[in-house]
This record gives sequence, C-alpha cells and structure tokens, in this order.
Amino acid sequence: MSDVLLSARDLTKRFTTAGPFGRKSEFTAVDGVSFDLRPGETLAVVGESGSGKSTTARIVAKLMQPSSGTVEFEGEGVTRATGARLARYRSDVQVVFQDPFSSLNPRHTVERILMAPLDYQRIPPPGGRRAYTKELMERVGLDPDHSQRYPAQFSGGQAQRIGIARALAVKPKLVICDEAVSALDVSVQAQVIELVLRLRRESGFSCLFIAHDLAVVRKIAQRVAVMSQGKIVELGPCAQVFDDPRDPYTRTLLAAIPRIDPEWDRRRRAATA
Repeated sequence: MSDVLLSARDLTKRFTTAGPFGRKSEFTAVDGVSFDLRPGETLAVVGESGSGKSTTARIVAKLMQPSSGTVEFEGEGVTRATGARLARYRSDVQVVFQDPFSSLNPRHTVERILMAPLDYQRIPPPGGRRAYTKELMERVGLDPDHSQRYPAQFSGGQAQRIGIARALAVKPKLVICDEAVSALDVSVQAQVIELVLRLRRESGFSCLFIAHDLAVVRKIAQRVAVMSQGKIVELGPCAQVFDDPRDPYTRTLLAAIPRIDPEWDRRRRAATA
C-alpha cells in the first residue's frame, strides 16, 4: 500500500427524507464506492447530476460522514479522525469548490482569504503574509497588487484562481476539485484546467477531479471513474475508458461529447460498433 495515497473502501451514504403524512424514506446517494488514489495522480470522477460523485468527494474531504465504509490516507484510517489527526488531515487535503463566489467570504480581502488556512492551522506564512500572498497570487496568474481587493471585484475565472491559491496555501498532498470548472464558460474552463495541470506538475499533489462532462477530464486525468446512481460503473485509465468503454452508461456520456477530433471519433465508433 506504499504507492497508495488515499484508499476509499465500500463508502455508502444514506439520507433520510420526510414524506407526506410524516412518512420517512431513505435515499442512498453513495452505494459501496471503492477506489485508490496514488501520489501525484489525478483521478476524475464523472457522472450526471445526482450520481453521487460530489457526495463521495465531500466524504473524502471529511465534510460529510459516511453511513458506512472507510477512508485511509497514507495507510492510516481517517474516517473517524478527530482532534490533531483531523487537523493534520485537513491540512493535507484541500478543496476547490464549484462556485468561487459562494466559497469565498465577500467581506474578506484576497490576502485574508489566502492566509485563512494557515491561520487555522497556526502555520507561519513563509516570508511573511504579504510576501506569501504575492507568491500564491503569482503562481495562479493573478496580479499581486490586487491582494487588498474583494472577491466581487474579480471575474469568475479570477475568483476560481483565488480558490485554487487558497487550496495550495498549506501545500496539500491532495486537492479535491469539486466541479471546479463547471460554472465557468468554455474558454475559461480550458485556462483553469491548464493552470491545475501546471500546478500539479510543479507541486506534485494528487487530484480528485469531480466533473459531469467526460470531455473536461480527458486532458487532466490519468484514470477515470464513471458513477451512476451512487455506484462506480466503470474505472480505468483514460485511454481505456475513452477508446474502449465497457459500460452502456459510459458510452452514453461519450456520445454526448462534441466531436472535435474526427479521427478519434471514427476509432471510437468502430470499437463500439
């Protein structure tokens, strides 16, 4: 297990909902999900809305407790972690959320937002707050002279770069991107994906990339897990999943991808004919 950073086993999450006349029903959002994530690897989890992919990400991030199942990080169980172990895990695992404006405090400046994770972990900023804020902003392609501005003064793509910089502030080993580009237009999506690729090469962190569009993850991920109705229906290397999909649901997702590479489309059609 030395080559595995994070291991999820049989994760299940059930929700109880109230129905008419006081009746309660149980809904299973995640149903027996298992996967491994290796150091430096990007694993994409894709599926339509309601497939359970974001719930899985929140369980891994310790933002939600599973009904059953376990999560191990670097060989150590973290499913029930509390106190100092939980604080250490939160430093090792950071999240970039879907909507940057709802995940950034509108009353805080960029500098205060970027320093918040270090303040929480009681980590002194390398070189001081101003210098480290400048370094983080430059790494994600933002003007460090804007460190005293507020989130509303930035575009959606710039605000998401702030969210990425905040996630990297404590130098995590795993970054979870939960639909991090789905709220952005196509051209900005490509820029943010290129940014994540570059930062991963520079820092070596692993990435759990949650998306609903297979076209988005084709360039960024080494492996893809396809989820449907709370289960992983297909898991494998990108090339295998894209060129030789085994599950009908995966084929449906692939059929929805806009065709920008006629040769790839021809090969895929021939393979699935």
